[in-house]
Amino acid sequence: MVDRPGARVRAAVVGTGLIGGSVLLRMHGAGVDVTGWDPDEATRREARRIGVPAPDRLVEAVADRDVVFLCGPLPTLPATLVEVAAMTGERCVLTDVGSTKEEVAEFAATQGLTHRFVPGHPMAGTDRAGLTAAGPDLLTGAAWVLCPAAGAATTAFRWLAGLLVDVFEARVVPMSAAEHDSAAALASHVPHLLAGALAGAVQRAPLRDAILALAAGSFSDGTRVAGTPADRTANMLLGNRDRVLRELTEVTAFLDDLAAALRAGDAPALTARYDEARASRAALRGRRFDADDRRFPLDGDHTAEVSWLRGLGVAGGHLSGLHVGVETVSYAARRPVAD
Repeated sequence: MVDRPGARVRAAVVGTGLIGGSVLLRMHGAGVDVTGWDPDEATRREARRIGVPAPDRLVEAVADRDVVFLCGPLPTLPATLVEVAAMTGERCVLTDVGSTKEEVAEFAATQGLTHRFVPGHPMAGTDRAGLTAAGPDLLTGAAWVLCPAAGAATTAFRWLAGLLVDVFEARVVPMSAAEHDSAAALASHVPHLLAGALAGAVQRAPLRDAILALAAGSFSDGTRVAGTPADRTANMLLGNRDRVLRELTEVTAFLDDLAAALRAGDAPALTARYDEARASRAALRGRRFDADDRRFPLDGDHTAEVSWLRGLGVAGGHLSGLHVGVETVSYAARRPVAD
């Protein structure tokens, strides 16, 4: 993988919408030698207007780069991955920012690209779209999932994780692609269904305008992601369909419990269910972490290293730093304290 000690990192971002544009702007502001490319000519012009190199030809944007971030729509990722891989050298690390991981990881494996493709997903966003909605601070400090694989792929993971910590102050969450998709179904994807259902019901309601006049924080917070461009939401949900439907069943079961208690006028049951829900909310706001630093041999098959990394992510932990030495790699990690 990349081995240019002391040299300035050379990066490219392919697809400069909200997330890709935010990656681009942050790296540019951090002094990284970065180029952007988007299939939309107006978007390329906008990138150049704000001072970021954006060639008209994809091959010019990705040539001689150390890392390329693939940030286009989910359905385009497989084709773009193959195209960019053919335009870049074997030591160029490739990653993506898509909201589902297993399908693209499996595709990369069939193409023989696992050794330099690290599936990724920064857990941040807004309900807006496009480069004009992007900002250099959107991803700062975000939980950023990376999916490490054993063997040569671990080298790519280490390098990319270090870059994300250094440039984005990211909390790198290492997980397998399947574990990511299972966790993201309930953490991110089902909320889009719930927000869409609530906002859609209001749109159809006879008193729509009166409801919107009364809507305050609970409605606004609960429906924020319903403002996301519809095609982007549809691509995300379809890309993780089976897991989303499975988790939706669990959500509707809890909703049925609430409705049953309400129909029965059962205040203790209703209170108990909301106490349960409130505990989850409190855990989100009040999490505490302990250090869990580890060191592994630099060479080898990396099986134990990857197993520990994935276990850290599944436990709710993250990497806050790492150092690659002559013979070992040292991880600075944080693991949540049990409730």
